[in-house]
Amino acid sequence: MGLASATITLENPKLPKLKALKVKALAGSVFLCVPEHVAEQLQLEQIYEKEVITADGRRSVYPYVGPVHVRFDNRGCMVGAVVMGDEVLLGAIPMEDMDLVEVGTFLRNVRGRLGEASLPV
Repeated sequence: MGLASATITLENPKLPKLKALKVKALAGSVFLCVPEHVAEQLQLEQIYEKEVITADGRRSVYPYVGPVHVRFDNRGCMVGAVVMGDEVLLGAIPMEDMDLVEVGTFLRNVRGRLGEASLPV
């Protein structure tokens, strides 16, 4: 079973003149997770540290940064992000906030639950 993936846009709403990043994101976490280089490119400020339990059961403390404006198609949300790993993980919280679902079985991808958002972003 693979992880669902999607191309999303990440922005720092505090610095609107800063170029947004278009990244490939994998579903499969609870929170939005970004690698350190993405947090640095977006100049995200650390809000606090967050304890995270990884898939292998280890507990670790990571920086929690934000805010991050996440956009997918005509949907968007504002969330914080855990700085960890080497790829962007979209996470269940921003997926639920944007009303996204995983679809497909072999080549998995992400789309809006109703096809289109009820309100444009």
